[in-house]
Order: sequence, then structure tokens, then C-alpha cells
Amino acid sequence: ARYGVQLEKSTFERRTADFLWMMIFSSYIIAEFFFSSWDFYVLSELLALSAIPMLWTPFLGVSLVFMLLYVWSREFPTAQISIYGLVTLKAFYLPWAMLALDVIFGSPLLPNFLGIIAGHLYYFLTVLHPLAGGRNILATPRWVHKLVAFWRLGHPTNASVQPERGAGGAFTGRSYRLNLSSSRPFFPRSLWSS
Repeated sequence: ARYGVQLEKSTFERRTADFLWMMIFSSYIIAEFFFSSWDFYVLSELLALSAIPMLWTPFLGVSLVFMLLYVWSREFPTAQISIYGLVTLKAFYLPWAMLALDVIFGSPLLPNFLGIIAGHLYYFLTVLHPLAGGRNILATPRWVHKLVAFWRLGHPTNASVQPERGAGGAFTGRSYRLNLSSSRPFFPRSLWSS
């Protein structure tokens, strides 16, 4: 939750539609990789996920967490992270360290690794490829912007910022320059009498 909130408040600030698109794209990629050996369509894949007990997993939430962790680690690569108060490392290595810890604790690797793959695909297509001179292949579609605007989620993207009513300046009166080199002494009372 910490890394997702930090992404929302920094990288995706005032870009709610882009954050939602990242989550939709990553969910699709994770579902595709998880069910790629059965050659189902996405809808039938999700139906199989909920109907067949041996394929059931709680919405592959661990994969989405690892995807957020990977994107966060790429956005803040030099941040210092402490793991259990024992080891301090740069954020760039955090997904791999968490993957190693899951190996040590005996957790399944597939959901975690799928999250890293989905996060890397998103980051590559939206940040690295455009920086290398390519175009943004994964630009947020207009329907996602419309959906966010319809539900009034986050900040509107095209609204101009209007000042609040009654929010005037701190001081709107006349100003006086204090000249210490003048022969006339300065008396504060003269400010209020004029």
C-alpha cells in the first residue's frame, strides 16, 4: 500500500486515468500470462479462474502488488529501503529481494514473477521506449479518461484551476519604502495617519 500511495501522489499525481489504465493493462497481462497455456479468451479465462477450484487464486492480487512494487522501484531507483530492519538496499533491487525472500519462505514464484513482468512491460512501453525516441505505444485510451471524468475520480485533467472566492492577497494596501539615508526620522504613526 505504501508504494502504491507514493506512486499515486508523485508520479501519477493528477493523472488518475493513467493510473487506472496501468492497473487495467497489468491485470490483463497477468491474466493472459497465467492462462496462456489454455488458449481461452479473457472472459473464459476469468470464468475458469472463478469456476474451477484448482485454478482458483484470489484475483492474482499478489501479482498486482508486485507490479506496483516494480513500477515504484523504477520511478524511485535510488531510494534507500530497509528489509525487516536487517538489510538496507536501493529501491531498484527491492522487487528482486522480495522475490528472493519468497523463495526462502517457500511461496509460489509464478504470481510474483508475473507481476514483475507486467510492471516491466508497462514501464518499458510508457517510459523507456518513448525516452529512446519511440512513441508511447501504451497511451491511455480516451474511454478511460471519459470513465474517470464520468465517475469524478481524482482530479479532472482538462479543468483549469480557478482561484477560490474571497481568497485575496495577504496585503492589498499601499506600501511605503523605508529610507534610512533620509534626514527625516521615521515615525510609525505617520503610516496610519495617511
